[in-house]
Formats: sequence, structure tokens, C-alpha cells
Amino acid sequence: MDDQRYHLTLTLGGRPAMQGWWGSEATARRQFKVWIGERGSMPGVRIVLVDELEARVLASWPAAPTGLRD
Repeated sequence: MDDQRYHLTLTLGGRPAMQGWWGSEATARRQFKVWIGERGSMPGVRIVLVDELEARVLASWPAAPTGLRD
């Protein structure tokens, strides 16, 4: 198992503040929730969980808006 497959990044005002890598998706998702609980209310916070192997975002906080019109 690749111990750096799941990458979690926390940015504040667009600047990286924290990062972490895990081999287990379940562990990475738990840490994602911990970071939301600890830092989710900070101004300008963005937390993103990425599957590096599949190059796709698994979760983000705050959630990206949907249903917007041009």
C-alpha cells in the first residue's frame, strides 16, 4: 500500500498551512473531519482531501458551491 496515496491540505487565505499523507483512505477521512472540527471555522480556511493515485478530490471544506449559473 502506498503510504502517501491520500493527501490532505489545509490552506488559510490561499496559503498552505498544514499537510498530511496517509495510506488508508479511512484514516485520511477521519483526519479530514478532525481538521474541520479544529480549524474549520477559521477565516479563509480550505481543507482538501485528494487521492493522489487517481488524481481526484475526495472531499473539500467548505464544500464547493453547486448549481451556480454563469
